[in-house]
Amino acid sequence: MRESVQAEVLMSFLVSEELSFRIPVELTYETRDPYAVRMTFHLPGDAPVTWAFGRELLLDGINGPSGDGDVHIAPTEPEGLSDVHIRLQVGLDRALFRAGAAPLVAFLDRTDKLVPLGQERTLGDFEDNLEAALGRILAEEAAG
Repeated sequence: MRESVQAEVLMSFLVSEELSFRIPVELTYETRDPYAVRMTFHLPGDAPVTWAFGRELLLDGINGPSGDGDVHIAPTEPEGLSDVHIRLQVGLDRALFRAGAAPLVAFLDRTDKLVPLGQERTLGDFEDNLEAALGRILAEEAAG
């Protein structure tokens, strides 16, 4: 069984209203972390930067505004399948990207074929890894 899905999408990095440039963004989904997707941004002159967030957040953001934390995703137009804005924020620093919805939908469709939405809990390895990670965190908190 295949363990991951990958795709490369060109997105516009919106520096300001007057300045934007296209960058390759690598999308990754792995069965060992079935709730998350990863986007690796390849900005010119910088090391690649990877953000991980919920697969459902990306799906919801294609259809309507979504995200409460550091990741906000929303369609650029209220009706129909349009481009999508992806805003990433750390503290006061923000980055805004624009991507076509079609390649994101195609990527999500491939992830759904690997692990159907809502079936993430059926992956035994994920439950085992989560339990082990929580055990380590609790042990570190008790020791510290």
